[in-house]
Amino acid sequence: MSPIHLLHACLLLTCFLWFASNDGQAAETIVTKAPRAFLFEPASGTVLFAKAGDEPFAPGSLNKVMTAATVFQALKDGELTIEQTCKVSEHAWRTGGAPSRRGATMFAAIKSEISVDDLLKGLLVHNGNDAAIILAECLDGSEDAFAGRMNRLAQTIGLQNSSFANPTGYEEKPSRTTVRDLARLAEFILENHAGYYSYFSLPDFTWNKIYQRNKNPLLGEIRNLDGLGGGSDSKDGFSGLGSVDRDGRRVIAVVAGLQSDKHRLQTLKEVVEGAWEYFTVQKIYAAGETVAEGWVFGGETGSVPLVPQKDVNVLLARGGTLEYRIRVVYQGPLIAPVQSGVTAGELQVIGKDGIVYRTDLVTGGTVAKGPLISRALDGIQQLLFGWIG
Repeated sequence: MSPIHLLHACLLLTCFLWFASNDGQAAETIVTKAPRAFLFEPASGTVLFAKAGDEPFAPGSLNKVMTAATVFQALKDGELTIEQTCKVSEHAWRTGGAPSRRGATMFAAIKSEISVDDLLKGLLVHNGNDAAIILAECLDGSEDAFAGRMNRLAQTIGLQNSSFANPTGYEEKPSRTTVRDLARLAEFILENHAGYYSYFSLPDFTWNKIYQRNKNPLLGEIRNLDGLGGGSDSKDGFSGLGSVDRDGRRVIAVVAGLQSDKHRLQTLKEVVEGAWEYFTVQKIYAAGETVAEGWVFGGETGSVPLVPQKDVNVLLARGGTLEYRIRVVYQGPLIAPVQSGVTAGELQVIGKDGIVYRTDLVTGGTVAKGPLISRALDGIQQLLFGWIG
């Protein structure tokens, strides 16, 4: 990319952000005592807040959200059916359901057979460790094999700093994840398994003649929260993953490293409410508007507009600019002929904590091959000077 063209795009964005959002107030943003926190708006793909976003911790029972996602994917891929039954092994009962274990359980009877549908309810309503193990064994024969499946899916969906050791979240062999990865996991479930998302907010479930209310400590405590769960670890503290759909806007919030369930709820509320208190949607570019010029090798013209296919709507701070910048990334020069509408680069909005928004840029026009002399001159320029603009 020509430095002149890229700098021009940066200056345009800097001015736009300043005049659109500066109202004479100091820049305001979320303040939280949570050691790790993350707030994400999936519709626009905007990271609103990040604090130690990539610092690993043990998720405890939040591990079961990944277990659920793995089962959802197996259902989608046809490896399981929702009506299929799974047998309760002695290992699943002793490890996840026996009275001596004293953990969360759906009270699955040993050697009984339970449908995947009921096991998912036991997993996500009762927070059942026995349900997690039964599902793992039903799919892969053992917890270790299922953990391998979890990690393969984690890599596929972009959980870059996570490693899952078991389906339950037991501390004897702890998993590791980050608040950024948990937000991405929630987004994956919402995007790809929306039909199963309602399991997270079922108010109660009766199994084996035992009635239990939903054990998610966040449900009913934060307005419009409809998932996903909470966890705790003796070393890494309490963590929470919540998704809130309010006023036509959904946000995903994660906190971790808190000292108690009370502190977890308090800090998660602060982070969630910040999405409405401190941020508003702003249009940076309209669909089809030129963001930058991509250089073209051997064409009738030397460049082609790079444009977004849809409006670039980003949630930005209501107060000051918070030092947002724009960056256009593409591999060039493009080789003629160039067709219109071909993905050619990426627009990135960058805040103080890194990239907060990104979207593809496509070619906004066509460029035919130029005459032989033009192509020859382009070749000489590239050989002698490179593509410096």
